[in-house]
Amino acid sequence: MPPDVSERDDEVDLLIDAWSRRLPDVDLSPLDVMSRLRRVSNRLGRLRASAFGGAGLAAWEFDVLAALRREDAPHELSPAQLIEATMIGSGAMTNRLDNLSRRGLVERRPNPRDGRSVLVRLTDDGATRADDAMRRLADREAEALRGLTHEEQATLARLLRRLAEDPE
Repeated sequence: MPPDVSERDDEVDLLIDAWSRRLPDVDLSPLDVMSRLRRVSNRLGRLRASAFGGAGLAAWEFDVLAALRREDAPHELSPAQLIEATMIGSGAMTNRLDNLSRRGLVERRPNPRDGRSVLVRLTDDGATRADDAMRRLADREAEALRGLTHEEQATLARLLRRLAEDPE
């Protein structure tokens, strides 16, 4: 009977075997997990780009639109709140908002509570594109996970949550 796919050597196994021959005194077992996570991350990046591209968006555009879309109507935040939600710098956010505004996906308006600042509001077109991108992403991610049972997915999510925790 042929070995199960999960029992066959993959590229990471071959990489670890090769390095084990060169550095027999080094414990390379962390690569079993981390190298596979890197490969999954690269695959996820391609999957996300495809999903967002199908909705006419770049990944960075989706990040901003999604932060606004998750807010209750009228789907608006200050630039500072968007910076916090997307974890990018203020210069990058200014450029992103300029581009999204030119495309008609967001609009800026004066902040009624502080005349010196603005609020960024999602337009109807921006909401439609964000929703389309999220639907496409959910479909593609479900397809990517179809080889795992719901229980396996839940276990993986639980383990990744622990791994993602900041030790400090």
